[in-house]
Amino acid sequence: MKLTSKASIQIQKPIDTVFEGIVNPEIITKYFISESSGRLESGKTVYWSFPEFDGKYPIKDVSIEDNDYISFVWDPNTVVTINLRRYDENSTIIEVTEGAKENTADNLIWLISNTGGWANFLACMKAYLEYGISLRKGAYDFMREK
Repeated sequence: MKLTSKASIQIQKPIDTVFEGIVNPEIITKYFISESSGRLESGKTVYWSFPEFDGKYPIKDVSIEDNDYISFVWDPNTVVTINLRRYDENSTIIEVTEGAKENTADNLIWLISNTGGWANFLACMKAYLEYGISLRKGAYDFMREK
């Protein structure tokens, strides 16, 4: 059995607002990453920086269907897929999956960590898009080496 990280949430915003909140660097840097080299677009590689980690991380093999689907690779062994589904006129369901990896002890640790990470991403996005609150600000300062 292969291991796949999964997380989902409902956001009380229209699907185009939620989609834009993921692909637009001016928005995603307000709640999740600290820097992006550009907008997520099919076939384009962008680089993300995170406030709690040094370095820039390549987001490669991007594939997008507007207001429906985003996929990319940032770990050469997995693919991240983000599916958006209109729940009603002003509400969107987002489902994130990343995988798949062999069922090993090390990959079970990966599964727990990444599932928590994607749940955090979704909670941060919901808080920001619905209420303008950045949950990530200061949340992971303790992870930076002093």
